[in-house]
Amino acid sequence: MRLELITIVVDDYDEAIGFFTGALGFDLVEDSPSLTNDGRPKRWVVVRPPGAETGILLARADGPDQSAAIGSQTAGRVGFFLRVDDFDATHERLTNAGVEFTTPPRAEPYGRVAVFLDIAGNHWDLLGPA
Repeated sequence: MRLELITIVVDDYDEAIGFFTGALGFDLVEDSPSLTNDGRPKRWVVVRPPGAETGILLARADGPDQSAAIGSQTAGRVGFFLRVDDFDATHERLTNAGVEFTTPPRAEPYGRVAVFLDIAGNHWDLLGPA
């Protein structure tokens, strides 16, 4: 058993792809035309960190309820965790790419951590070794 995908609701497919592949350095795994359950066109867009098995389905909001969830899918808590081998280099690269950090890097018993926002406004932990 494995976790294959999680979903992040976004405003725009192309802007989200740009953020995840450009700023974060994820791979674009799939971008295929698809249909909603009632037959309207949409896209099936999957990104994931290089070498990772679990991907993120970037789902464009469809309707007011989904639009309202953009950026608050985890009610303002950190809900996504990106572990890296070289914390300082990754933090610098993301900062230079325009990623917004809401906390400065700090040391915790489990390693180095800093909180950043994705393109939708969701909170992520950037995690590295102590």
